[in-house]
Amino acid sequence: MKNLIEVQIDSVRVHLMTPNRVVVLKQLNEERYLPIWVGPYEAEAITVALQEVEVSRPLTHDLLRNVFNAFNARVTRIEIVKLENDTYFGAIIADFNGKELKIDSRSSDAIALSVRAHVPIYVHPSVMEAASIVPEEEVAEGAAPPPKSEPAPLTKEGTERLSVFENFLEKLDFDKPDENKSEGDTPDQPKKPKKK
Repeated sequence: MKNLIEVQIDSVRVHLMTPNRVVVLKQLNEERYLPIWVGPYEAEAITVALQEVEVSRPLTHDLLRNVFNAFNARVTRIEIVKLENDTYFGAIIADFNGKELKIDSRSSDAIALSVRAHVPIYVHPSVMEAASIVPEEEVAEGAAPPPKSEPAPLTKEGTERLSVFENFLEKLDFDKPDENKSEGDTPDQPKKPKKK
């Protein structure tokens, strides 16, 4: 457990473009966050436990907690131990008759169990270094806005595309009156027929 970083669940968020959810873990006493993508069912299992919603029958993670209790094993903590190919690896650490058991787990299942067992979550420093996010500091009120940079020069292809519009605009003559219109006619009004 040496050097492991303790985190807590900050929020469970919805990604509007996909069915996936994001569990955001926040480092204790630091503004550093670890987003972990989970499926909708895992996110629901975590949310149900966070909101302490009562269910008529045990859900999978409730069952897992009950199995630990039935065998007199006590879950002591959860660890997020590795990040490999965008997949987080978790571990459930339990005490069984004075012996520490480390059980391999999906990180989402481990987090869902941690909420039910009321145990801390720890993250390996290498995982935090690789995937954590530190929000940018807010700009103080009254501070000067950042300097505006010049737009990037147009590419040859961009210049060619714009030239089509330039040619079109050059052909328009806004100062020359329409020869078919008599004075007083506006573009929105049809010409009045002449009386015979």
